[in-house]
Amino acid sequence: MAEDANPFESLQSQIDEAAAYLDIGDDVIERLKYPERVLETNLTIELDDGSLERFKAFRSQFNGDRGPYKGGIRYHPQVSQDEVMALSGWMAYKTAIVDIPLGGGKGGIIVDPADYSESELERLTRAFAVELTPLIGEDKDIPAPDVNTGQREMNWIKDTYETLEGTTEPGVITGKNLASGGSEGRVEATGRSTVLAAREAFEYLDMDLEGATVAVQGYGNAGWIAARLIDEMGATVVAVSDSSGGIYNADGLDPVAAKDHKNETGSVVGYPEADDEVTNEELLTLDVDLLIPAALENAIDGELAEDVQADVISEAANGPLTPEADAVLEDKDVFVIPDILANAGGVTVSYFEWVQNSQRFSWTEEKVNAELEAVIVEAFDGLVETIEEFDLDNPRTAAYVVAVQRVADAFEEAGSFP
Repeated sequence: MAEDANPFESLQSQIDEAAAYLDIGDDVIERLKYPERVLETNLTIELDDGSLERFKAFRSQFNGDRGPYKGGIRYHPQVSQDEVMALSGWMAYKTAIVDIPLGGGKGGIIVDPADYSESELERLTRAFAVELTPLIGEDKDIPAPDVNTGQREMNWIKDTYETLEGTTEPGVITGKNLASGGSEGRVEATGRSTVLAAREAFEYLDMDLEGATVAVQGYGNAGWIAARLIDEMGATVVAVSDSSGGIYNADGLDPVAAKDHKNETGSVVGYPEADDEVTNEELLTLDVDLLIPAALENAIDGELAEDVQADVISEAANGPLTPEADAVLEDKDVFVIPDILANAGGVTVSYFEWVQNSQRFSWTEEKVNAELEAVIVEAFDGLVETIEEFDLDNPRTAAYVVAVQRVADAFEEAGSFP
């Protein structure tokens, strides 16, 4: 694993790769490689035993040229400023590739939530919400869930913000539960877009998804939903993993039963229908038709990429491949559906939630899923057109060609102030 690879530098190299194909000045490209502002704050809360503990937290607002900043908040021990800046940049270009009118943001707290009680996590979340309140708002910056956060944390942030501001503003945050103004289809959205993009790639490559073998690294929300949906499309999920390790069965695994086992025991490891156990690295190098990395960034570096045998990779995680891995996989003719398109379902349905909150009108799950499919299919078609127009071998570069051009156009058309 390339755990020491700097994700922010990876983002900047991806922008530079795309800039080589665009008629955009170096000064504008330089602007588009850095966040507009980054909040670093220290949160001190009282623990259940009465002692105090300090936590460092961040919020990066990368680019707002196309609309309000948008992006999740993650709770993880490895959160860093560079990671948050990278994730906020990826979000800015993610909203651009799917052409929704939002910018890019991201937040995080350096914490392992497994070490704290629910009441301690609530106090921590509300303390962060207090610091965020001057920066966020439905037309300013709209947070959402990410790694180790979900509807519960979003509800706490919404309530804290509305209490401090003396208002009702459900659109200040997305990923809420339905009772608090959330959207149907939001929980499944990231996994759904990952498999929709994979379906389109298989059709483009003239490959048959029916019976295709699939391995999924990471069995959180995005990974397990992707596994279930790709199974429903007729593919065969042969391997899945979580942070404790992975399981393999050449004849296929039941994604739902594997998830039930994880819920009961804390891991997919030990699932009785598995023939073998595999490490996360072994899973990434299995001979499968489709690989779905759905864990954290830097899962595949240049060295590991040499052993990757998948024909197609659909990135459910953000930044799972280093630039060195990208180069290796390009040489091996592996078709990589980049994260800014493959996992854009989360922010797309967050956008739908924001729209519903603004209208005070709810959509059905069928409408949400249909609208999401239309967005992903159109974005994939645009990706293919760009690949063919510029004769590109790397789909990620094509995605950034589209996205960077859209952000640059918004910036240049707005003019300069002051």
